[in-house]
Amino acid sequence: MKLFDDRDFYRDLFTVAIPIMLQNLVNAAVNMADTIMIGRLGTVEIAAVGIGNNVFFLYSIILFGVTSGGSIFTAQFWGKRDIAGIRRNTGFCLLLNIAIGILFTLAALLAPEGILRIYSRDPAVITAGGVYLKSLAPSFIPFAVSQVFFLTLRSIEEVRIPMIGTFIALSVNVVFNYFLIFGAGPFPAMGVRGAAIATVMARALETVFLIAISYGGKYALAGSLRELTAFNAVYVRRFFSICLPVIFNEIIWSLGVTIHNIIFARTGTDAIAAFNIVSTVSQLTWVLFIGLGNGVGVLIGKRIGSGDERGARNYAARIVRFAPLLAVGAAFVLVPVSRLLPLVFNASQAVFSGAALMLIILSVSYPFRAFNMSMVIGICRAGGDTVFCAFYDNFFMWCVALPAAAAAAFIFKSPVWVIYLCVSSEEFLKVILGLSRSRSGKWLHNVTTGI
Repeated sequence: MKLFDDRDFYRDLFTVAIPIMLQNLVNAAVNMADTIMIGRLGTVEIAAVGIGNNVFFLYSIILFGVTSGGSIFTAQFWGKRDIAGIRRNTGFCLLLNIAIGILFTLAALLAPEGILRIYSRDPAVITAGGVYLKSLAPSFIPFAVSQVFFLTLRSIEEVRIPMIGTFIALSVNVVFNYFLIFGAGPFPAMGVRGAAIATVMARALETVFLIAISYGGKYALAGSLRELTAFNAVYVRRFFSICLPVIFNEIIWSLGVTIHNIIFARTGTDAIAAFNIVSTVSQLTWVLFIGLGNGVGVLIGKRIGSGDERGARNYAARIVRFAPLLAVGAAFVLVPVSRLLPLVFNASQAVFSGAALMLIILSVSYPFRAFNMSMVIGICRAGGDTVFCAFYDNFFMWCVALPAAAAAAFIFKSPVWVIYLCVSSEEFLKVILGLSRSRSGKWLHNVTTGI
């Protein structure tokens, strides 16, 4: 099989993937703008918002576990043109997400500083982060609802609506960040609290837009209350048999990423500031591969649902070769970016030096990361191979990368770039396991049969 001999594959892939990429690019650009705006206030504020967003990251990953697992069913139901199945799956995901949203909202309102002490020992960072997290809490439930609509619309190939929703809502976030962080016109300067309030406004607008467009356009997910709650015991058992490994995967993976942040935060404020800068910058190029993974996942799931297993395997074989090749080009963009950091961030030279070295490590790991992203989101999950996916996504993180990073930070007192190299080591090791699974074909399962 030649890599570029199937034009239909690339046409279909980029038709779905490009709007997802643009949506993620807007999201990443706005997140970067948030970091830059907060960064003008100083290192403490960068660190405070960073660890506050770590809590939101954990929350969003759990929600993604539910909605990503649910999207496996949606894509395969879409291949069968089973609208009733799409609607009951949407309703069940909404029920789960809202329940999780209520729990996180209560925790953020009642004990924000207690939560943040897990991440940092700096009293100034904890105080500022607590203000940010408590102010951010009202956005949690709207975000829970919007994520279901985002991923369900993507799975039925309506990818432009989420893109437009993100662009509108997060543009509002940038504008109100400016007014509320620094103070302008009738608005007082509110610092980190202003950044959180702008995010709450953006998330609420995003949710209203997605619901209004979905029901106004009578799309497949827009069911009545009766249709959304028409799930039975057979469906619920099948849902959890597929989705619990995804939820477990995302929780364990996000806890691992949380420990990454704890390691850097407890290494020092400069270390966590450098890590947050690198993470923000990398999102601007990484959106390409998130889009590819999500795009090919929709195509593979649709083909499995329609009974075209040969087509699904062909798509899988192509993406695991194409994504790493594309990542080599993206990696070259990262190194020059390190020279621009002092122009946009207000931090010390130590922060910039550490961030520059970390960007070099990130660029080397990019082809490996692209392969792993394609395997996890584009192939294994779309094929319902969620148990293997959970093992694949977490084993090397917990058994190699985290112990090595902790030893480098706390035993050997290594420089920040060495700690980051340890964190990145899992990407190189996972490829071996992913290649074996991809070639075996054992990842492919039709999860909608019989329901």
